[in-house]
Amino acid sequence: MNQIRKFDLALIAACAAIFAGLQGAIFTGIIGPFWELNIILICINIILAVSLNLINGYTGQFSIGHAGFMAVGAYTSAVITVKLGLPYELGLVVATISAGVLGFLIGLPTLRLNGDYLAIATLGLGEIIRICILNIDYVGGASGLMGIPRLTTFAYVFWIMIAVIFFIKNFKNSAPGRCCLAIRENEIAADTMGINTTKYKVLAFTLGASFAGTAGALFSHYFFLAHPASFTFMRSFDILTMVVLGGLGSMTGSITGAILLTFISAFLSDFPEWRMIIYSVTMIILMLYRPQGLFGNKELSLKMFGLGGKHNG
Repeated sequence: MNQIRKFDLALIAACAAIFAGLQGAIFTGIIGPFWELNIILICINIILAVSLNLINGYTGQFSIGHAGFMAVGAYTSAVITVKLGLPYELGLVVATISAGVLGFLIGLPTLRLNGDYLAIATLGLGEIIRICILNIDYVGGASGLMGIPRLTTFAYVFWIMIAVIFFIKNFKNSAPGRCCLAIRENEIAADTMGINTTKYKVLAFTLGASFAGTAGALFSHYFFLAHPASFTFMRSFDILTMVVLGGLGSMTGSITGAILLTFISAFLSDFPEWRMIIYSVTMIILMLYRPQGLFGNKELSLKMFGLGGKHNG
């Protein structure tokens, strides 16, 4: 346990060093506005990827409606700050809780399904959320909610990302997290051993939805608007691609997948028509030659290269 704590402290110190370096580069203009935007987008995508990995990777479910919960967070926080004039921090908290409550309400009936049926249900529910937003004039309807102040800063998004990563890491190593892993490996065996499979599937789904709401709040308060077109099925597919690319069940894999695909999108910003083609070709090649993803369900660590001691990731 002491070794794990020392490793966590070392990780936090490394994160602080990375933050200081990036913040300094942004402040001095070494990193320009375009790459600053993409670095913040990377942080948001990492939150989305690790939260979906909690559902799909650690618990073994198949959700493809993550963009719907992101939309709930984006619009809820925007209403808090724009319509009600309340603090941004309160908007972040309310957005997280709102998306989590919706995830809980949706998870109760749908998580009794498995496999393709669950995927279809979550896809439909994600689209239902988007269509409902389209028809609510109070939040701008099809035009979206504009005039949102840019309150998301690099410091906010970076440290919230770190907090989400460490929360999910510790959840994985907790008793409920181990129950989720048992459900992933064999749900029938887990149920036989007395694990309340529905309870832990709903718990993982609720936590994943909550963090998607957090990412949505950060997103809307950086890009000045919340628009239904930002939360379509293709957005859910992007998040799923990041998780599958890195490896289902690997947090470092989800982080790597989010970074890689965000950089690909940035480099292809002048050729948007090629982005989905490259995504598709990447997924086909990955499924043919490494169907388990880049890291499988393993975590990237110094131990993989023979440079570190034994620890849990």
